[in-house]
Amino acid sequence: MENRLKELREKASMTQEELAIRAQVSRQTIISLEKGKYNPSITLAYKLSCIFGLSIEELFCLKEMEGEKS
Repeated sequence: MENRLKELREKASMTQEELAIRAQVSRQTIISLEKGKYNPSITLAYKLSCIFGLSIEELFCLKEMEGEKS
């Protein structure tokens, strides 16, 4: 899953720690999300989208898996 988390966080002049506190998760969770190594729960995706005033779809984009058909 791709996301715009790092781009939006930096645009908001927010540190990973500040975002983690606002989203009530660990800084490591934010790092993993930004690197695309972790897919958030729907609850976390919703919290993050609210923080940035975007829809979940504007923040996260599900990439098609290789070999998967639409």
